[in-house]
Formats: sequence, C-alpha cells, structure tokens
Amino acid sequence: MTAGAQRLADLRAGGKPALARALTALEAGLDPAGAPDAETAALLDAAVADPAGTVIGLTGPPGVGKSTLTGALLARYRAAGLGVGVIAVDPSSQITGGALLGDRTRIRTSPEDEQAFVRSLAARDRLGGLSDHAVAAALLMRAVYGRTIVETVGIGQSEADIGLVADTLVLCVQPGSGDSLQFMKAGIMELPDIIVVTKADMGAAARRARADVEGALGLFAASGGMDWKVPVVALSASSGEGIDDLIGAIDDHRAWLEQGERLARRREKQALAFLRDCIRTRHGRAGLQRILTEITDSDAAAPFAALSRLVEKLTP
Repeated sequence: MTAGAQRLADLRAGGKPALARALTALEAGLDPAGAPDAETAALLDAAVADPAGTVIGLTGPPGVGKSTLTGALLARYRAAGLGVGVIAVDPSSQITGGALLGDRTRIRTSPEDEQAFVRSLAARDRLGGLSDHAVAAALLMRAVYGRTIVETVGIGQSEADIGLVADTLVLCVQPGSGDSLQFMKAGIMELPDIIVVTKADMGAAARRARADVEGALGLFAASGGMDWKVPVVALSASSGEGIDDLIGAIDDHRAWLEQGERLARRREKQALAFLRDCIRTRHGRAGLQRILTEITDSDAAAPFAALSRLVEKLTP
C-alpha cells in the first residue's frame, strides 16, 4: 500500500475528526502560490484513484434556495443510510479571506452523526465560485462518503468552476426572478445536467418558469447540443415536494454516466481541466502555454503529483 493510500485508509477510519483535520491541512498543504507538498499530493491522488461516491453540484443565483435544498437532500440521503459530505462555498471575508459561514448555519446536522459532515469554504478571489481548496476538499469527501454535495457561492453565470468536480450538476432557477430568460444563452445551457425550479409552491409563477426553461431546452436540443436529456424538476425544499423527483433524476443521470466509459471520461476531463486551471492561476496564461505540451492524459490519474512536477519546472 502506498503512503497516500494508507493515509486515505486512516482518514476513512478516523471519522469526522480525521476529516476535519485533513481539510484544515489542505489550507497549508495546497499552497495557492506554488506546488502542493508531497504528503498532500499523495493523499489527494489516492482519493482521486479510489472514489467512494458521487459529487452533486448545486449552483444558481443568490436567494434561489440552494442552502434549503442542500439541507433537504442531506436529510433524505441520511434517511436512506448514505454518508453525506457537504461543502458550502461562501463569500469571502474582505478582512481575513475566510468564509463568512452564511450557508453552513442554514444546514442542520447532528454533531453525533458520523456520516454527515458540513464544511464552509471561502470562494476566495475565484469568480468561478470554487477555489483550489474547495475542489480538493470535494475530491477528498468523495473518497469518504457516498454522496458529496457542493453548494456554490451563488454569483450567477460565472460559476463554471463547479464543472471541475461535479458528476451531476444541478442548476436552480427561482420563479418570477427572470432567471429562466437567461436560458436562451447557449453557454448556460451547456452547464447543467438537471434543472430545478425552486419554490414550486408559488403556483402559476413556478409553472411559468418551468415552461420557459423546458422551451429553452427544447430549442437547444433541436440544435444538436445535448446528448443527455436534461430533466426539469419543480420542487419546494421547505415542504419536501419534488425532492424525491430530484433524487430520482440524479440517480438516472448517474446510471447514464455509468453506461460505457462516460463517468471515467468526465472525471478524466475534469482532472486535466483542474490541472490546467491551477497552472494558469499560479503562473498565468504564459506559464500554461510554456508547459501545456507536458500535460498528458495520464496526468488525470494523479493530477496533484503532476501539479507538483509542473509547478517545479515553472518555478525559477
């Protein structure tokens, strides 16, 4: 057993305290200005190689109800006996740079429940919504729990970073907000695997929003832009209406991904995109261009070791 695999085994056996320590250690071990240290890279690559579950990404504008939906999903999955990890990506403090903890306070868990873990992480300066630490934390949680939910900070169209880690991306739309009109833009239509119309108890406004989204999806599908038929689910997280429909849609998408090598290819593309993004963040576009030909498909199996190797080459 490799050192990274042993650390992952110890992490799984250590419960919530061990995971909390590991996530805290990421702050120091995954240096945003340089390469990850050897121990951190080994642990994260072991986690990439041995996933225990699936990652569900929740994105959408502020006020759409992502935190309430996250709490509802967590409760349903725990009732079904699945371990659940949650990463709530919060806005960053302008003073300390840390998470403001707004979302975490709205997601309830029992401290005694070893199979439910919620962690707030700061978006930092990433307009895409996920810092390197958040992506690494999601990969670590994916190796521990059957379900990992990543709730983004909620800044609208720029949240494409969630695509670096989510197996199933759920985009939330609120009735009466005008969000559904944005679905006429093809760039947004390429992102979600499932679309949720929240606050379905709003009646006519919710039905109208769902019809608008379905119409936009129909236009996009007719242009040949979709392999997977994106379902539109109307739900009310506060009342529980439609939650089972969303879980069913997530399960259907996972089953679709597991046909052939779709899931493996998706995760490989994510790992390589994350690697390129890390290089760009640390060394700019010029640095990425210098090293681009040295990034190979095989690096997807151990992206953090590859990051260490490439950053070392770029560092004077």
